[in-house]
Amino acid sequence: MIDFHTHTFLSDGVLNPSELVRRAHVIGYRAIGLTDHGDGSNLDFIIPRIVKVARELNQVQETLVIPGIELTHVPPALIGDLTIQARDLGAVIVVTHGETPVEPVAPGTNMAAIKAKVDILAHPGLLTEEEADLAAENSVRLEITARGGHSLTNGHVAKIALKSGAKLVIDTDSHAPENLINLKTATKILRGAGLDDSEAEQVLHNNEEFLELVKKRL
Repeated sequence: MIDFHTHTFLSDGVLNPSELVRRAHVIGYRAIGLTDHGDGSNLDFIIPRIVKVARELNQVQETLVIPGIELTHVPPALIGDLTIQARDLGAVIVVTHGETPVEPVAPGTNMAAIKAKVDILAHPGLLTEEEADLAAENSVRLEITARGGHSLTNGHVAKIALKSGAKLVIDTDSHAPENLINLKTATKILRGAGLDDSEAEQVLHNNEEFLELVKKRL
């Protein structure tokens, strides 16, 4: 499993980074992104700590740890500048908390994130065709999520992404060890989003492809 979107107790997860990575390793994870929730108040606190622990863990264990951040409930007008700040601080991947139907995310968040060319737009909710088209143009990956609630619009996201040619990835948005999944479960989630076998396989390939790009940034 390759998972670019998880949380530790540096935000609202329950495990420290080392334990989360260990538990992921035991169930077969090849790579895991640590992307705690951030905004202008804490990027300079979270990212250097994630960068440090990722560097340490990558020296001594097999599951690749990718330092990142999830920009969460950030006003759309601030997403571009915070994306630049996050990368300057060492975030290898920048995820943005998209317009999920189960939280009051500010309208315009999806488009602002796509225009900022973040790496992944997480759980983008009722994504529009215009947003998906621009995501394809800007190489912003759209997330199919294993997270309850956020997953309500997986089918819509998959349908719109396929029409636009935007790349889909699958992530867990894990906050606790029981949120981690294996490839069999990931495939079921993709099929449940309305993708056929070949389309589901393509999403898993997209995760692989993005991992190769990420490795060049480390």
